[in-house]
Amino acid sequence: MEHIDELFLEAREELKRLEHIIYVSLKYTRTVDVIINALKRLVSVYDLIIEALLEFGKKSDLVDNLAKSPALRAKKLAEIYQDDPKFQNYLEFYYFLKTILNSSYQRREEFRRHVTFVVELEKCTAEMDIDNLTNCEKFTHDYLYYAREKVYGKVVEED
Repeated sequence: MEHIDELFLEAREELKRLEHIIYVSLKYTRTVDVIINALKRLVSVYDLIIEALLEFGKKSDLVDNLAKSPALRAKKLAEIYQDDPKFQNYLEFYYFLKTILNSSYQRREEFRRHVTFVVELEKCTAEMDIDNLTNCEKFTHDYLYYAREKVYGKVVEED
């Protein structure tokens, strides 16, 4: 359980770094590069939480071994929690983040309040600005709490 605790703690620390990027760095440096850095932090938080849940699954005999690649880990976790629609929603968001980070992008209104990271996807256009990033951060907080509940039961957050 100690390794799982460390993974959740590291995920929480990554979320704090993400908050700093959103609420401090973007305030003074309004560039798409800062938004990309924030999106990478979001993916990092998801990777840590997924690893923690798989470690828990390993202890519960739901998982035999951990895959090396984050994508395979997420796929395995999706199989384990296939009957949990809330969990599937969190994983879909993770896949979306990975997709937009690996796609070509455009910059809009850099150095202004409405700096936007724009990605043309197959069926739509995804735009990530400061407000959307704030919502993503809150959604990721919810995921962290939900994942911790899966492992520890109802948890009282100290922050």
